[in-house]
Amino acid sequence: MTNELSKTFDPAAIEAKWYAHWEGNGLFRPERPEAQPFTLVNPPPNVTGSLHIGHALDNTLQDVVVRYERLRGKDALWVVGTDHAGIATQMVVERQLELQQDKRTNYSREDFVAKVWEWKAESGGTITGQLRRLGCSMDWSREQFTMDPHFTRAVVKVFVDLYNQGLIYRDKRLVNWDPKLKTAISDLEVETQDIKSGFWHFRYPLADGVTLDNGADHIVVATTRPETMLADMAVAVNAEDPRYKSVIGKEILQPITGRRFKIVADEHADPELGSGAVKITPGHDFNDFDVGKRAGFKPGEMLNMFDEEARVQQTQDGLIPAEFLGKDRFDARKLVVERMKELGFLVPHIDKDGNEHDAEPRVVATPFGDRGGVVIEPWLTDQWYVDAETLAQPPLQAVRDGRIEIVPKSWEKTFFNWMENIQPWCVSRQLWWGHRIPAWYADDGTVFVAETEEEAQALAGNKALARDEDVLDTWFSSALWPFATLGWPDEDATLYQRHYPNDLLISGFDILFFWDARMAMQGMHFNEGQVPWKRLYLHGLVRAADGQKMSKSKGNVVDPLGLIDKFGADALRFFMAAMESQGRDVKMDESRVEGYRNFATKLWNATRFCQANGIGASTSVAAPAATTAVNRWIIGEVVETLAELDKAMADLRFDAAANAIYQFTWATFCDWYLELIKGQIDDETKAVAGWVLDQILVMLHPFMPFITEELWHAQGERELDLIVAKWPAPEASVDAAAKGEVDWLIALTGNLRAAKNELGIAPGAKLEAFVAEPSAVGRAAIEKNPGAIERLARLSGIRFENAPAGAALQVSAGSDSFVIPLDGIIDIEAEKARLAKAREASIKERDSLAKRLENPAFVEKAKPEAVEKARADHAHHAAEAERSEAALARLG
Repeated sequence: MTNELSKTFDPAAIEAKWYAHWEGNGLFRPERPEAQPFTLVNPPPNVTGSLHIGHALDNTLQDVVVRYERLRGKDALWVVGTDHAGIATQMVVERQLELQQDKRTNYSREDFVAKVWEWKAESGGTITGQLRRLGCSMDWSREQFTMDPHFTRAVVKVFVDLYNQGLIYRDKRLVNWDPKLKTAISDLEVETQDIKSGFWHFRYPLADGVTLDNGADHIVVATTRPETMLADMAVAVNAEDPRYKSVIGKEILQPITGRRFKIVADEHADPELGSGAVKITPGHDFNDFDVGKRAGFKPGEMLNMFDEEARVQQTQDGLIPAEFLGKDRFDARKLVVERMKELGFLVPHIDKDGNEHDAEPRVVATPFGDRGGVVIEPWLTDQWYVDAETLAQPPLQAVRDGRIEIVPKSWEKTFFNWMENIQPWCVSRQLWWGHRIPAWYADDGTVFVAETEEEAQALAGNKALARDEDVLDTWFSSALWPFATLGWPDEDATLYQRHYPNDLLISGFDILFFWDARMAMQGMHFNEGQVPWKRLYLHGLVRAADGQKMSKSKGNVVDPLGLIDKFGADALRFFMAAMESQGRDVKMDESRVEGYRNFATKLWNATRFCQANGIGASTSVAAPAATTAVNRWIIGEVVETLAELDKAMADLRFDAAANAIYQFTWATFCDWYLELIKGQIDDETKAVAGWVLDQILVMLHPFMPFITEELWHAQGERELDLIVAKWPAPEASVDAAAKGEVDWLIALTGNLRAAKNELGIAPGAKLEAFVAEPSAVGRAAIEKNPGAIERLARLSGIRFENAPAGAALQVSAGSDSFVIPLDGIIDIEAEKARLAKAREASIKERDSLAKRLENPAFVEKAKPEAVEKARADHAHHAAEAERSEAALARLG
């Protein structure tokens, strides 16, 4: 007995109902102890976060896979949780304190951390509720948090073990330093912005009366950061540069500080750039740091001229003049330029009009902290580092030998390049919120690393110890996500034994190195060489409709929750899956989302048609018996669609999978099958139609879970909810004879409808067709389906004889060619003239656009969106020219 559907499809009315039902009944993780396990971990979003369009793509793809594998009978586990997000979370709580005229430093560390936990309890679940709105079927019963006690225990063990193995160490190196947050940050947290600035040129005098071969007593250097000259330690030139060969090893006398330092030969100096000489500040520039090391400077000897707030402090040699001390770095920049100008060592820039300026105007790519919002300063400081080079070797081999498959394969080259050139990983952060580093220091600086303070005390011989103030980089803890969430390090943990390694990781390509690669390193190192997951799928970014990256400053950010409110979660999910083509970014297109809402509405109405005609739920997984050609044909179409969908899912071709079920549902089932059976719905047809609709609901469920579950139950009593139903198993094959007959009918109808449209003939106009010698397939189809031909093709009759002389239209179906008289239907000559004119106009536009696209200057210099539009317009006009040509050919 069916439950009558309302006339209109309202997504909001069903989404909350079904999600609560699934979660409340434990259907996201049904008990299947004997089933084959399938495991996927969700990239943990920041606990501070809200659902953005990238989350919507990433989580939709994961949910499609998990629902698919659950329907296939597997013990599908989708691990869910949130990341403690050290910097982001600490900033949120500090801002709340600021609103109350309070600040973090008014509290002890323990009291502030307690306030963060209070904030999490009150406000930290926003994104988990939003993931539910998207329909994500995660195992919420085991929701994880990277600061949970069991997870923290795993993090501490990993740090201590790596330290004892010599793979974590403390070192003095340059880091990305955020002077506002007063912490080191990762490369991922650095955003490069183009800023209008300057390029200053200065004369650095040679010491001791030395001159260049041309007689000059100085070397000209250029910089975008003049303030750093207060900590210069060398000038680099290329060993092969003839201008400077004679002075390599000689000394510079720096004007402001009076510091003497050598001219060194280094490949970093390019003779073709500027003067070919580069000032070297090893303590405040990443390239200079490497040059300094090659020149023999140890990190501890490199001069550091900034404090943690990027204010000038005295260097170890005490040579910075007092007037600079305490100044902000940008104020110091102005003063350095002013003093160098007064001393006569500034080389002015002369513009094209002959005017003199202190600096050449430049747009400089400048690093900003994405959280603090200030310019990042390369800063020399003591931090904890992981020997990433050693840990990278097993994952490299795993990708090479196929134990880890990267999809698309094109990302392998990028993976290898980064991993083969990997640098030490800075894992310490100067924060209070996070996993505090398990290291304790004695008064003499000796460090003791242990899992607990008691163990550290035992190692130290009960000396007085002080714990390290820093916390670990968030990426360090999240690198353990595939196994620590399953109960590791307890090796007898049931979930760990059953679900590690994971089967698949789905991730944005933008965190391949920051998260994915580090999971591979930690996962293999701590799990006896077992990979963390067998396949790694990397998807693109979601971009604005014009291809630009979304950003708040551009005002082109799309809110996925707004799209759900407007079109429903199913429509947004289907859009994400259908547009996810391996290796390509997804362009946001609201009209496409609306189109998939229309698709859902079409399925809703098709189900209402079935209900109105006594077609209800099927009681069989296997296909029912069928005798008529149309029923045998539709069963075969299910078989082919299922095979196509299964292959696409095996290949992780989400677009192909979505397209397969979309085309079958919209075109094959709704547009053809339901039309073909109208007026002849007997018991056999009711059984077949009900079964086919069930197969659609099951195959479509991973993409559109809400509407499919609603329609599943509306069709009648069910033993199982759709979310845990059985994947199609038709136990049938394609009937070639039935397929040939129905495909012939569809070809005749479709081609005749297209021809009518091209010639401006009303769709409902009934015509008569002639075919003198029909094929065997054609004759059988005509004789068996006169009602369908008249109703769908709008042919009053088909006569097996030659057509009378006169104007006519030609239409084909299979190998048969039909002649359809047009006398009295249209003005043939006028129609030919119209089509010829349209063809010529399309050819003209096509050829004009082809010339533009053949011009390298246009393709290389025009905006990408302009080139893309030109290509689209060219394809459109080429198609229109072909359409007009075909229409003319039909008229003879």
